[in-house]
Formats: sequence, structure tokens, C-alpha cells
Amino acid sequence: MIFDYLLGGAATIFVTVYLVYALLRPERF
Repeated sequence: MIFDYLLGGAATIFVTVYLVYALLRPERF
């Protein structure tokens, strides 16, 4: 299913961006 693939990709990108943001701004966490 293309929808499942897009949902998984979006979730992976979101988690990756969140982790990078947390590493760059540790004072916020």
C-alpha cells in the first residue's frame, strides 16, 4: 500500500528531525 509507505516515511522523517533538533538544542529538553 502506497499510503502505508508514505505514512512510514513521514514518521521516520519526523523522528529524525526531532532527534536532530533535540541534539542541537539540549537546553530545551
